[in-house]
Amino acid sequence: MLPRRALLEGARHPDVLSALISQAEMVLRTYQPSWSGFLSAPEREEAEARLGELEELQLRSSGGFPQAERRCLEISRMLPAGSAAQDESTAPLQLLALNGNFLFDPADPTSIREALLAAGHSGSALGDVLVRGDRGALLVTSQPLAAQLLEQTLQVRTVSCSFEPADWSQLPAQGPRQKRLTTVEASLRLDAVASAGFGVSRSRMAELIRLGKVRLDWQPVSSPSRELKVGERVQLEGRGELVMESADLTKRERWRLQLTRTL
Repeated sequence: MLPRRALLEGARHPDVLSALISQAEMVLRTYQPSWSGFLSAPEREEAEARLGELEELQLRSSGGFPQAERRCLEISRMLPAGSAAQDESTAPLQLLALNGNFLFDPADPTSIREALLAAGHSGSALGDVLVRGDRGALLVTSQPLAAQLLEQTLQVRTVSCSFEPADWSQLPAQGPRQKRLTTVEASLRLDAVASAGFGVSRSRMAELIRLGKVRLDWQPVSSPSRELKVGERVQLEGRGELVMESADLTKRERWRLQLTRTL
């Protein structure tokens, strides 16, 4: 048995972590690797940090493409040194195209996800949603959910949508890329720093923050005036992540910032 109480102490996502611990215990008993459902980025990061410290377990994740935010976690038993490596299983995922005319009612990942949840589908079966302009979106799903959706239609606000299989080659193939930049700002306000880091006008960034499109360390934030601290991570929906690596006050009392953006 795993040290459940110690693993759960102070956890930010105890229900998710508890289910993964039960899954890991089954893996240890049966010696069979097992994939979880889709986890949000903060859920996965917490699980990897806590379960990854256990010597008897091995973890890896997949979301269908390298930049995926929502990912499934494979838990397997760590083999003794010198043992033959296990064949890596492929995550049981499928890519679907959601087709609809969004010309007059633009699609966004949140509204599509909410429509799927309102239709009774489980969030743990749904990965990332990538919008394709006014044509619809690509959805990474579990294979059982894909089989259901292919026989259904979906209403996303005012738009009636259908589903069809899509090819994985339509998704980004390259892994995450990092870009480092230096900027000088009058303050450490979230809207100012994020505007410089993501290349978005400050007024637009303030609007995105108020709309809930921006998160700090994966937690929602709604105040553009919130001051950033060194090391905090800013996530912008569809634009990657920004980290303020350092902040030094200049002689003119402005802030020289070193930023790292992951795309």
